[in-house]
Amino acid sequence: MIDTSLFYQDVYSIVKEIPAGRVATYKQIAILTGFPQHARLVGRALRNVPDALGLPCHRVVNGCGRLVPSWPEQKALLEAEGVAFRRNGNVDMRRYAWNPDGAASVTF
Repeated sequence: MIDTSLFYQDVYSIVKEIPAGRVATYKQIAILTGFPQHARLVGRALRNVPDALGLPCHRVVNGCGRLVPSWPEQKALLEAEGVAFRRNGNVDMRRYAWNPDGAASVTF
């Protein structure tokens, strides 16, 4: 059984590191926490993040670059950071995927 409070703290620490102009996926964050099967729990953690933490949650998208459907401000926040979108409305993951190691982009 996973300790969700520790998991949430790990998620928040990772999200805090995503630089402006880059995006990470729920699965990528789950992998970085050591629980690759818990991408949905990453989403729950971000949905429940306290506003006081000021995390850049808008920089987290699904594996295809799709935005959160119920969060219309997400696209404007990413555009303000220079993130471009494909014709289908998804983030161009080849150009904007975050790699925490700083090497070439890797899609998770």
